[in-house]
Amino acid sequence: MEDAHTTLLEVEDSDGTAFFAVYDGHGGPNVAKYSGEGLHKRIVGDAAFKRKEYRAAIKNGFLEMDRALKYDQEYAGDSSGCTAITATITKDNMLYVGNAGDSRAVLCRRGTAIALSRDHKPVNREEAGRIVAAGGFVEYGRVNGSLALSRALGDFEFKTNATLGPEDQIVTANPAIQEHQLDDEDEFIVLACDGIWDCMTSQEVITYVRKGIADKITLETLCENVMDKCLAPDSELTGVGCDNMTLMIVGFLNGQPIDHWYEKVAQRHAANPNPAEGIQVINGDEDPAAEEPQAPIPPPPKANASNNLTNNNNNNNDNTSKSPVESSDDEDEKNHKDNAKESKNNISQEQKTEATTKAPDAVAEKPPAKVEGAVAEATPLAAPQK
Repeated sequence: MEDAHTTLLEVEDSDGTAFFAVYDGHGGPNVAKYSGEGLHKRIVGDAAFKRKEYRAAIKNGFLEMDRALKYDQEYAGDSSGCTAITATITKDNMLYVGNAGDSRAVLCRRGTAIALSRDHKPVNREEAGRIVAAGGFVEYGRVNGSLALSRALGDFEFKTNATLGPEDQIVTANPAIQEHQLDDEDEFIVLACDGIWDCMTSQEVITYVRKGIADKITLETLCENVMDKCLAPDSELTGVGCDNMTLMIVGFLNGQPIDHWYEKVAQRHAANPNPAEGIQVINGDEDPAAEEPQAPIPPPPKANASNNLTNNNNNNNDNTSKSPVESSDDEDEKNHKDNAKESKNNISQEQKTEATTKAPDAVAEKPPAKVEGAVAEATPLAAPQK
C-alpha cells in the first residue's frame, strides 16, 4: 500500500485545530508515509500559524516538508512521491484545503458537491507553462513523458533546476489553497485519492454518501461501500478500479449529538433528494477541479531533462483530539480523469479494506462543532504507476 492518511481531531499545540489529509503515493510508499507522519507538525509549527496566517502556514508546511524529505539521508536516492490533499479546520470553523497533485476534496453543502481543489495535471495550461519554463516538457499528457501529475511531494528527479525556487520547479510541492467559512449548510467533506475519482464524479460520491447518511449507515460502512463500487471486478484488469484507494469522510456536527446530525441530514435529503446537477464552486471561481485544455507545446528532445465521525485505518497519527469535523474521501468528476493514465502491469487484485471506528467520546472545551469520521483503504496486489 503506497497511500497514507492523517486524522487528527485536535492537533497538538494548535489551540483546537483539526487536521485531515490523504497522501496518494507512487513509485513506493516512503514519501507518503513520511508526509503522513509530519506535514501537520510542520504546518502547526510554522511561525505564520501562530499569527493565525493559516494560508501562509500551509504553504510553508508543504514546502518545508518537501525540503526535509530531500535532505533526509534515510531517504537519499528515493525516487517515490505522493500527492497531498489536506483539510485544516480552525477553532472558528474556518476550513482551509491545501492540495498538491490529483487527489481531491469535495464539500457537501445541502447535497450539492462543492469543489475545494483543482487536479494538478500536466495538460492544464498554467501547469504546462511552469513545466516548460523550468526546462521540462509535456508529452502524452505526462511530465517529461513520465509523471501523470504536475505537483507532488518528493519526485526529486523533477526538482533539479538550481536556478529556480521550489515553487517554480518542473514538479512543485507548492499547494493550491482554498478557504471556506463553514456554517450549518455544510454537512460533510470527502477527501480521496484519484483511485476513487477515476470511477465516480464528485457529485456522484456526495449523493451516494449523503443518501447513506440519510439511511443511517455509518461512515465507516459508507467508505467501504464507495470503494466496493470502485474496485474492478476482474483481478486481471488494469486501469480504472485497480489503483490504490483511500477515502475519508468528515462530518460537521456543529455541536450537536451524532444522532441529531444523522437526523438533520435525513430530513434535508427527504425534502430535496436531488438538490443540484453537477459540481459547484466556491467564491465564484472557475471550477477548481476542472481540467484545462492542453497547451500547444511541442515536446523538445528528451535529452538531459531535469524534475463529526472519524474512523482511522492507518494508525500513524495520534487521534486524541477534539474538534468540529468528520472525515472521508471522494473524487471529483469522471470528466476530469487523466486521459493519459495507462497501466503497464497486469494486476492481480486482492481487496484489502480496513477501517476502525473512534467513538465520539471527546469534545473540545468550546467546540464550534463535534467531529466524527471514517477512513477506508483498498489496494490491489500491484498498482499501476502514476
